[in-house]
Amino acid sequence: MEVQEKIANRIAEELNIKLLQVTKTIQLIDEGNTIPFIARYRKEVTRWTFR
Repeated sequence: MEVQEKIANRIAEELNIKLLQVTKTIQLIDEGNTIPFIARYRKEVTRWTFR
């Protein structure tokens, strides 16, 4: 398992959220999006109503 995968798994576990939410958020940040931009305009990508 890669270091990035381990980190993403740890974040998902610590925050009690799905791994997909973490990976999508990381992807948005890697694309150059800021946290305020993601929170306001891309929250549909990072939020999932089912668990």
